[in-house]
Amino acid sequence: MYINSAYLNHSLVDFMDKSRPLIVGSCGTYRLYTRPRLPTHRPKGRLDFQLLYIASGKAHFYFDKSEQDTVITAGHMVLYRPREPQRYVYYGEDQTEVYWVHFTGNNVKNILRHYGITNDMRVMDTGTSLEYAGIFKQMIQELQRCQTHYPELLTLLILQLLIRIERQLGRDHRRKDVYLDTEMELAMQFFNDNYNTQFSVEEYAAARGMSVSWFIRSFKQYTHATPMQYLVERRMANAQMLLETTGYNITEIGNLVGYDNPLYFSRVFKKQKGVSPSEYRKQGT
Repeated sequence: MYINSAYLNHSLVDFMDKSRPLIVGSCGTYRLYTRPRLPTHRPKGRLDFQLLYIASGKAHFYFDKSEQDTVITAGHMVLYRPREPQRYVYYGEDQTEVYWVHFTGNNVKNILRHYGITNDMRVMDTGTSLEYAGIFKQMIQELQRCQTHYPELLTLLILQLLIRIERQLGRDHRRKDVYLDTEMELAMQFFNDNYNTQFSVEEYAAARGMSVSWFIRSFKQYTHATPMQYLVERRMANAQMLLETTGYNITEIGNLVGYDNPLYFSRVFKKQKGVSPSEYRKQGT
């Protein structure tokens, strides 16, 4: 299991703060691979709001104290209000990847309503997007580094997230293409399961009976990334995890995420992350 999280002022204490309209208290991500299950149960909820984004796999939520689970799949977000009981479980077999952020403030309800999230909305079909993940990762980094004015920047980042959610929710009012949604979900799952193997987008499209141009255009419409951009992002995210949590050398990590040539792997990693794999590993030591 991979965990990366950070907390305002490095404090793990759950808090409510009415001094400003919107305050980010903590942010993090889980990627569940080998651990059989990861349960969370807060019978009395928390003092703040919590927004969870299911980036891949699925999660099992138990709302309103029900013993019947509600399965929430990738491409959805779940919002918990203050003092709302929380109970949910991630299973390793689902290969769940989740991002979460806790926030508080004196104007949160009005801000959420301004961006189209009304009081009765709990589960939101937001679609999957690398942009969502990018915003969560930026918030985690800001909380970890604590640079000048980072609380203000965190507020801007969560507002950016809310704007993107509002845009997606607005698109939900249009008629959905069930075939397109099904095919893009299958494609994402295939890429998530086979990111470290050698295959071409052309081969995948042909195997599904789609033209390459239609597939690329539709995939980008659905995920806001081309198939190759999505694939590279998956590879780089997993390479980051291996650099942070294992002792494998750069060549071994490149092989594990799908690159036979270590020099090419290093070039791609640096292009995506701004530093080489070895430099990235040094930053974490």
